[in-house]
Amino acid sequence: MIKLLAPAKINLTLEVLAERSDGFHEILSVIQTINLCDSFSFQTGKEIVIRCDNKAWHAEQSLVTRVVALLKRETGYSGGALIEISKKIPLSSGLGGDSSDAAAVLKGLNQLWDLNISQRGLVERASRLGSDIPFFLFGGTALLRGRGEIVSPLPPMEKVWLVLLVPPMKRLKDKTAQQYKNLNADNYTDGRLTEELVVLLTRNEQISRDNLYNVFENFACDSFKGLDEYYQKFLQAGSRSIHLAGSGPILLTVVKKRAQAHKIYTALKMQGLEAYLVETLEGIKPLNNAS
Repeated sequence: MIKLLAPAKINLTLEVLAERSDGFHEILSVIQTINLCDSFSFQTGKEIVIRCDNKAWHAEQSLVTRVVALLKRETGYSGGALIEISKKIPLSSGLGGDSSDAAAVLKGLNQLWDLNISQRGLVERASRLGSDIPFFLFGGTALLRGRGEIVSPLPPMEKVWLVLLVPPMKRLKDKTAQQYKNLNADNYTDGRLTEELVVLLTRNEQISRDNLYNVFENFACDSFKGLDEYYQKFLQAGSRSIHLAGSGPILLTVVKKRAQAHKIYTALKMQGLEAYLVETLEGIKPLNNAS
């Protein structure tokens, strides 16, 4: 049996520079894994069987199924696998759960089936399946460029604590794609905010809440009706700076001291809200020319 974790991510910055000719958007983003993880176990079998402890998760709607199909098609592997998933990352939350799961399955089946696909080969396949899947092959702190598939590892950021708030609202269908469709030229930036953050990380200097930016915050409360109420609940719980996680609707605050983070987390839980107390997570180093 092979066991792997699939960590969630947050975007420290997410800038959209322009719309591309291929229909995607050119982005610049600093992304960071956190220790909120889905758990995977892999065993050999005659057929493909995928089980998940979250009844709201459906394999046929997940990138996990596409990963399995791609590997079987391109390698000719004739056997099966039992894939069991314990979901901890909230669904459709902006935390990259499905992309991280896809990366875990790429790595897990590569080991289980002795496919011997190189890191470079995994990255190439990951980029065809989804823009941010290559990042999750390594995790940690990284700069994403292009449509998100060009991953440049960065020095690990200083350890910080995060409190995540999951608003109890209906998830949008094709949420991320819809959020990108909502962008207009006024939302485009020149990448300067991300470049400034990269300099700070490279110099191992402290970052502040002023260094965080997410383009989707410009219209988050329009996309997710009632989200402004949860911004207020977060402020009342003691947060000084609130940001959107990815394309939303999860909200987050970054705190340097665990005691303060725990205080905010406890205040949210006492209101009966779904909240998580997590920390940043270092990744693994890619081999040269792996990405």
